[in-house]
Amino acid sequence: MDYRERLRAVREDNDCTQARIGTILNKSQQGYNHIESGRAELKIDDLIKLCKFYNLSADYLIGLTDTPKSYK
Repeated sequence: MDYRERLRAVREDNDCTQARIGTILNKSQQGYNHIESGRAELKIDDLIKLCKFYNLSADYLIGLTDTPKSYK
């Protein structure tokens, strides 16, 4: 699974909007949409914030593993 698909699936599984995740990343809804749609790259600092927010490992969020593991 492409990491963008994983980000979208995790966001939807957590009943979050793109606007909410954008706020967490200090971006607009459109800015976060660009990440999910492939028009912008996910920055490492943003990946760390998402790992903390979702309590999931970076390996899972970027698609290196299909087994969800806790961030900590």
